[in-house]
Amino acid sequence: MKINRRLALLVTAPLTVAVAFSGLALAPAANQALQADRLTEMVEVAADAGDLTHQLQRERAAATALVSAQGDAEAFQKSSEATDRSVAAFREQTDRLSEVPGNAQAALDRITRFTDDLPSLRAQVRSGGSTISALAFGYRTVIADLNGYRDGIAQADGVDADIADRIRAAAALSEAAEYSAQRQVTVMRAQAAGGFTTASQRTFEAGGLGYTESIGVLFDLGPGQWRTWLERTLSGAKAFEARRLEDEIGRTGTSKAIAVTPAEWQKASNDRLTLLRSVEKRIDGSVLATVSDARTTLVRTAGAEIALVLLTLVGAVFLAVRLGRVMIRRLSDLRNAAHEVAHTGLPAVMADLSRPGALSGATPEEVALRSGNPVRTTGADEIGEVGEAFNAVHHEAVRLAAQQAHIHEQFAETLVGVARRGAQLTTVMVSELDTVQRDEADPERMKVLFALDHLAIRMERNTNSLLVLGGYGHARVRSQDIDCSSVIMAAAQQIERFDRVSLGVVDAEIGIAARAVHDVAHILAELLDNATRFSPPDKPVGVAVWRLWDRAVVQIVDEGVGITAERRARYNAALREPRTGIGDVRSMGLHVVARLAARHGIVVELCDSSGPGTIAEVALPVTVLAPAPRKTVPQPGSTPGTDRTGAGRANGGRTNGVRHDA
Repeated sequence: MKINRRLALLVTAPLTVAVAFSGLALAPAANQALQADRLTEMVEVAADAGDLTHQLQRERAAATALVSAQGDAEAFQKSSEATDRSVAAFREQTDRLSEVPGNAQAALDRITRFTDDLPSLRAQVRSGGSTISALAFGYRTVIADLNGYRDGIAQADGVDADIADRIRAAAALSEAAEYSAQRQVTVMRAQAAGGFTTASQRTFEAGGLGYTESIGVLFDLGPGQWRTWLERTLSGAKAFEARRLEDEIGRTGTSKAIAVTPAEWQKASNDRLTLLRSVEKRIDGSVLATVSDARTTLVRTAGAEIALVLLTLVGAVFLAVRLGRVMIRRLSDLRNAAHEVAHTGLPAVMADLSRPGALSGATPEEVALRSGNPVRTTGADEIGEVGEAFNAVHHEAVRLAAQQAHIHEQFAETLVGVARRGAQLTTVMVSELDTVQRDEADPERMKVLFALDHLAIRMERNTNSLLVLGGYGHARVRSQDIDCSSVIMAAAQQIERFDRVSLGVVDAEIGIAARAVHDVAHILAELLDNATRFSPPDKPVGVAVWRLWDRAVVQIVDEGVGITAERRARYNAALREPRTGIGDVRSMGLHVVARLAARHGIVVELCDSSGPGTIAEVALPVTVLAPAPRKTVPQPGSTPGTDRTGAGRANGGRTNGVRHDA
């Protein structure tokens, strides 16, 4: 475990205990604030429940009037639309509830089921398929659930006794309004039936008694201001007219026609319900304000306690950080420096040292000293000693890398020296062969001389490959561009089985720029040599060239056994990113091709063939291409040295003047 984590753990242990006890101390306040917030949400829903109750009461009266032929369908439709709006608002509010008491939740579930079945009940009303009794019972059930929800939220956890009394008082007013609405429907049924029956008379009287009891609950549990609101609201002319008609209807005996007309009764009772609803809104607003104030107080109290605890914890953390900041900062600096050296600095130094000529004559010790000390966090304590040790390790790593680079440079110079000596010997041998060939007339001996001349060409290619691996290029540079066919011929005559190279379709307009002729020929020679070596001796190796937008593509196709997908992916990766070192001598041609291709931006890729064998594609960029000069192109199977048109043996036994001297 790191030291900074150990220090953090030393601070964390007592802080954890402090946080645990603080959490236990803050839990009651936070829980009360949460309960107050939930209660506020439920009270807001209760206000919407009151509005929905009022709209259902009006719809019930309109439905009763329509069924009993005392009203029209238009009035019922308007009341239904108002109810639908209230249902939508109520559902939107209930969807936000997080938790409600069990009784209130059961009431909400029943209300939801009723509102889902409400279209069916309305259809029965419009069709006349429902009796007034069934109709009244359906609406009365859901209204009872709405009032039950209002009364049930007083049983929620954490509700203050005074607030619970206010909630019950508000619910009592809603029950009083429902008793008044039931009396309205009872009278409408009696008017439609021609008078009260004994049962309906008792229902009417029970409604009045229930109204009185509910108002008494309101006066007992609610504040005195609510009583004032109700009495002032019900002291007007509309309320007086409703009471007068109730008294007149109440004096009507059974089996007697009611003198009050349906229109008078409906208007007076609706006015009374509207007045009650106005008082109910004011009371709901008062309850919501009381609950909101309580919630605000509890939230502020909980916030103050939390802030106090947080300040205490922050102070403790600040003190701990202040005591340990010096050690942690020095450790962080040491860690950052180590990461920078490991992931950026040292890899960059190694990459620089891997380039040819990176030492510039300096010794490994000088290179190591020049790299400097990456870690500046030193001192007399243990952290400083670690920094000094890391600097020593970095110095030794750079020194060893410089030493390896020095060894590689020496080896490359030796390799280049050997290659140049070999090139000189090859040049002398070629010169002697040219002299002998000019004086030789015997065809058999001339054939042997041509074979030796071809061998010299192959030796020259191997020498040039060593020069490429040593970081050098061809000593000679051409002055003229050459057509691509001639370059392919020159490449073919640098391999042992040149007679197996079959020239396919070659775009005659494609030429190779003079500065890239030798390198392109060398790339193609290595690929052709590989194709002829690893394919059946009786099968040709095809070469085709065509133009593709801004580049030319050379395709070499053999019919060998092919290579696996893994090896092909590995070879293609090596072709895309040439190594900086000498590389494996067994795949020398691969590294030579990769280096030569990288010089000119040439892309070489090995592809899978649809049949047996492998396809090597060489994409020549526009910087390598040039307009092809018009000339005659020999066949690749011709004998080296017999064609003097410019693609065969010219300039002293070399092909098309494309010499590969060092």
